[in-house]
Amino acid sequence: MQNISLTDIQAVIFDLDGTLLDTAHDLGFALNEMLRQRQREIISYDRIRPIASHGSRGLLQLGFGDDFNAQTEHQLRTEFLSVYESCLLSKTRYFEGVQELLNQLQCIGIKTGVVTNKPHKYTVPIVQAFDELKAMKSIISGDTLSVAKPNPEPLLLSAQQLEVRPEHCLYVGDAARDIEAGRRANMKTVLANWGYFTEQDNPESWGYDFVAEAPEAIAQWLG
Repeated sequence: MQNISLTDIQAVIFDLDGTLLDTAHDLGFALNEMLRQRQREIISYDRIRPIASHGSRGLLQLGFGDDFNAQTEHQLRTEFLSVYESCLLSKTRYFEGVQELLNQLQCIGIKTGVVTNKPHKYTVPIVQAFDELKAMKSIISGDTLSVAKPNPEPLLLSAQQLEVRPEHCLYVGDAARDIEAGRRANMKTVLANWGYFTEQDNPESWGYDFVAEAPEAIAQWLG
């Protein structure tokens, strides 16, 4: 693993779901609540977890199969988001080691931010529930701009808010769109290997700069 110099990196920007926070339990509950109401078979956590980074569309496709289509998408997504809003923070937690990483970055003067594709309506209450996230100077949601990842603009806005040039930022995420957005923003990219991956994912082809097996790896590089 290549060493990362503190003189080069002045900010670390993170994806939210599957990178900082394990939100799969609450997303899965929302899906299974919809399935229960329709007397459909519920989906196990082991099947839900890899899809959690794919958002409501991916989860609804998993749960409803061909019944999730152009005709039903709006209704099912609206219902899913309503149920999810009621359980946003029931089981959502930091991944092991994330809180310690964020505290260490603060101690050594590295700025931090979040860029997520999660809508503002759901991002804000989640961020407000975690002190380390609430203290960040840049929180960019999926609808902050008219574009979202893999477009690089949300990452560039975060760097601007943090007053750090993009080439002095790390972007950490667990999905192909995260790595693509980071590369297009001229940031160094880190694959969060503790995140959500499907069997079909091929992270080696995504072009990340570094891979972190656990959050403490990032702390070691920068600390």
